[in-house]
Amino acid sequence: MAYDYEYFKKEVLSLTGIDLSCYKEKQMKRRIDTLIGKHKIEGYDKYVLGLKNEKSLFDEFVNYITINVSEFYRNPEQWKLMDEQVIPELIGKFGKNLKVWSAACSTGDEPYSLVMAFSKHLPLNNIKINATDLDKQVIAKAKAGLYSEKSIAAVPEDLKKKFFTKVGPSYKIADEIKSRVEFKEHNLLKDPYPTDCHLIVCRNVLIYFTEEAKDEVFRKYYKSLTSKGILFIGSTEQIINYKEVGYERKSSFFYQKP
Repeated sequence: MAYDYEYFKKEVLSLTGIDLSCYKEKQMKRRIDTLIGKHKIEGYDKYVLGLKNEKSLFDEFVNYITINVSEFYRNPEQWKLMDEQVIPELIGKFGKNLKVWSAACSTGDEPYSLVMAFSKHLPLNNIKINATDLDKQVIAKAKAGLYSEKSIAAVPEDLKKKFFTKVGPSYKIADEIKSRVEFKEHNLLKDPYPTDCHLIVCRNVLIYFTEEAKDEVFRKYYKSLTSKGILFIGSTEQIINYKEVGYERKSSFFYQKP
């Protein structure tokens, strides 16, 4: 093609705010080349020209590279409890510099939701979320920070207006939110866990695990928490033997280490 992929990445970043460097190049380049070929366009330069001048082409492109299956503020009533009780309690006990781990974070909806939730109580520069997942691809998508309208439907309107910008048919989360999250690869069943966490969030992930694996993970989370630290799990999950592990149940989906 007439212009190389590096040129194309720079143009796309300028046009959309999407940094293709966050994606695995081989797979992404192959997908984009397929899309360009579908339109029988010769070269990245002509395709860039099309993206600049044809809204339908631009929207198709953004949609094509942002396949969104994530969901912000999933189960809003639980996030309301987080906002009104859990976060103020944690700040009251431990101060402003909390150690928060979003485990199995998928495409970033959860850690970014956490930053926004904490931003109602703390300055952004006091917020740091450690986010981990097994899958490099979803971490790449999380770093890109692009989501569908459906994905962000449950985000409170004030936060939606403040922290999201429309890019074609998608929504891009603000850099000031993205900068508060550090993404890393991590295998819940193999890798060492962080220690002295004040809050661990792992939702709707362990339903895919065996009972033995779930038990192992919940016990490891318990060890990872500091005293009075809290574990937030999903609406599809429960810790049946939470007393045996050592947890106290604060509400349906929030468990505390005594």
